Amino acid sequence: MPGPPLTVLYEDNHLLAVLKPAMVPTMGTAEGGPSVLSLARAYVRRKYKKPGAVYLGIVSRLDAPVTGVVLLARTSKAAARLTKAFATRAVEKQYWAVVEGDIEPPEAECQDWLRQDERHRMVHITNRHAKGAQLARLAYRRLKPLAGASLVEIDLQTGRKHQIRVQLASRGFPILGDTKYGARRGFSTGIALHSRRLVLTHPVRETQLEIVVPLPPAWRSLGITDSAGQRR
Repeated sequence: MPGPPLTVLYEDNHLLAVLKPAMVPTMGTAEGGPSVLSLARAYVRRKYKKPGAVYLGIVSRLDAPVTGVVLLARTSKAAARLTKAFATRAVEKQYWAVVEGDIEPPEAECQDWLRQDERHRMVHITNRHAKGAQLARLAYRRLKPLAGASLVEIDLQTGRKHQIRVQLASRGFPILGDTKYGARRGFSTGIALHSRRLVLTHPVRETQLEIVVPLPPAWRSLGITDSAGQRR
């Protein structure tokens, strides 16, 4: 099944960074629909005229309703080094989100223990002694107050499933469109969460690489542009 056009953000012999649209999963689903991985493999096969299997390793993932940068490795060496970099928190991960309400405090660090509920495909706040509990950390700051909402910038310090969604919702500020975690206001496509910026060391060249992803058009209806995060 054909999918949406693939937007390439960065590409070399070792890496491929692409823009994930809302409601396209990072990897394949049981229904066999398009995924970021299948679209990226088709892109590499077509561009480089590769007749056989195309190696691409997913080293960063986003939930299906989330937009933004997804990083893939084009070699096993790059995949191993990048996986280690993400695991050791050597990659800077920045997100933007629009949450319901006037978020308070306007700037904070959040630390929680999370537990996955596979039966309901959700994640819950728990205590450190619970079976399967994982520590989750992030820091946020409000960039701009909106009508009944807030634009926030998040520095993700760990990479737990649904982490940003759960941690903000548990404090009374669910992300627009995220009905799974209590949102009452909708969003045009997916949810108002965008993986906007990655900063990492290139796995082979060992130079710093920064990937910044423009906001999707859906955000313009909220009066938000890419310049909203500029400090005054």
